[in-house]
Amino acid sequence: MNFFKNVILLLIIASTLVLNACSSVSKPDKKPNVLWIVLEDTAPLMGCYGTEIISTPNIDNLAKEGLTFTNAIMPAPVCSASRSSMITGVMSTTFGGHNHHSARTKESAIYLPEYMKTIPELFKDAGYFTFNNGKDDYNFTYNRSDLYTQKHRAHPLYGKGGVRIPLDSLSSKTPFFGQIQLDGGKEIFNGNFEGRVKTPVDRSLIKLPPYLPNNPVIIEEYANHLDAIQITDEILGNIIEKLKENGLLENTIVFFFSDHGMRLTRHKQFLYEGGIKVPLIIADFTKSKITKSGEVFEGLVSGIDFGPSSLALAGIAIPEYIEGQDFLSKGAKEREYVISTRDRCDFTIDRIRSVRSKDFKYIKNFMLDRPYTQPTYMDVDGIAFVKTMNELNRDNKLDSIQKIFFAKDRISEELYDLKNDPYEIHNLALDPKYASELKKHADILENWIKETDDKGQYPENEENLKLMLGIWGDNATNPEFDALKVKYPDLAGSQFWLKSEHWGAIEN
Repeated sequence: MNFFKNVILLLIIASTLVLNACSSVSKPDKKPNVLWIVLEDTAPLMGCYGTEIISTPNIDNLAKEGLTFTNAIMPAPVCSASRSSMITGVMSTTFGGHNHHSARTKESAIYLPEYMKTIPELFKDAGYFTFNNGKDDYNFTYNRSDLYTQKHRAHPLYGKGGVRIPLDSLSSKTPFFGQIQLDGGKEIFNGNFEGRVKTPVDRSLIKLPPYLPNNPVIIEEYANHLDAIQITDEILGNIIEKLKENGLLENTIVFFFSDHGMRLTRHKQFLYEGGIKVPLIIADFTKSKITKSGEVFEGLVSGIDFGPSSLALAGIAIPEYIEGQDFLSKGAKEREYVISTRDRCDFTIDRIRSVRSKDFKYIKNFMLDRPYTQPTYMDVDGIAFVKTMNELNRDNKLDSIQKIFFAKDRISEELYDLKNDPYEIHNLALDPKYASELKKHADILENWIKETDDKGQYPENEENLKLMLGIWGDNATNPEFDALKVKYPDLAGSQFWLKSEHWGAIEN
């Protein structure tokens, strides 16, 4: 009897081992949710970045949970060009999406190459639910349903609006790749802005960079930005809490960053640090992909790296055409430099390129026939700080540093020693001591332009210039518009793009 009992016991044990083994083989790894929380026009001016005069407890807590990057450099200093690069992992200059607000009508369509897919499409192909709560703002023509599981018709120029996916509905839609767009620095345009700031920043504590005058209007603009960050902090806290309440946070990796820097003189639309350096915090609440927390990394990261790094975290293969790199994997090679580009912004036509290395910033200005301060949408909109800066310059009330940006003539090359000159004031391009650094960075840019066939070197097509002329009318003063004004005398300021038959980028 003991013999049979022992045999039966052994069979039971063996069966259990087999079942457990089969179970462990058949049970797939749980795929993480990946959530991008994308701010608009926001500088890295939070507590975790050393700003002590405002309170950002939720952003700071996210930094404690994850990794904080101090040298995240965006591919462009304006929304659509930057977002077009981020959402593809490819510089927008490679596929022709570099001009701000392009491809917004059927006539001005720009298509991605057939071999190229967006980051959301790659997640969707891998079985992920994908959504984008907020604007797209991509400078290429696409069907929104190819990118995102939710559908809605959005504003034809900004790709903004429509039905948002409630966070408490995501429990049945996992794994997900999501984007939540926050107004960030643009909170100042929202209703009851001042009433929503619980503890406004003390204006007397504001310390401006040396290229800005200590003027009440400029101080107020800077302070408003800090207050907008405090509002953003509260919104972030609500998002994290909502994910936690619905049991989603523990399997989610959060990317928190801005599309480019704050709106301010020398910042937005320009390639100085104020225009392209942004906050970047990545927190892995699964604790399985990124095991470190609370650490700060000073290495260079490009905005085109966010997509491939997200794919890698989800175990999705990174296509060979992607120009960004996975900077989160073990043994990832640190970037030597980041390229950033500025081209047409609304009706203002320019072409600037920069190479940001660890210690230096090289800037190449291609259109020397027009100053940095040629008119922009901010002049048209009558934004207070722009008007004040122009008045101070006109009245000769700017010091020698603040005047540099307002010079009528623009030098073709700029080189800055970022360690010793973090505000990029002293141009070393003509200093013989830095000739080798100048050549090194200039060669990097020249090779990049050739290797990627930078589309900014070619004239923009007529249809996209027509789109701008139709919107901005007589404000479009660059010579590139002259022939169009003659060819289409009734077009200027016609707002033809508002007619639904012209909407070409986004489907219902």
